[in-house]
Amino acid sequence: MVEKQQFEIWKDDVIPVLSIKLEEFHELGYNRVTKEDLWLFYMDKLKKKKEFMPFYAFVDELLSIQPQGYMTWLTVNTYKEPIDWFKEFEAATK
Repeated sequence: MVEKQQFEIWKDDVIPVLSIKLEEFHELGYNRVTKEDLWLFYMDKLKKKKEFMPFYAFVDELLSIQPQGYMTWLTVNTYKEPIDWFKEFEAATK
């Protein structure tokens, strides 16, 4: 029987690792990235994993996140969930 993975319970434990990755992204010029953005990207990436992942492998995978992978994911998700730019523009100009 394959164990079901529950990554959400580790979120509080990896906040320091997320902070390190966030600093790395900011140093590379990706200043608009947040911890929550990185977490959502990572959770989406892990959906594809079929085998059980121990905590050390979870952290190792988190540390290996690269800006290129994040930006590709962000671009694909932007096309999946179109934003109504005119609605945002009208709200900003009122």
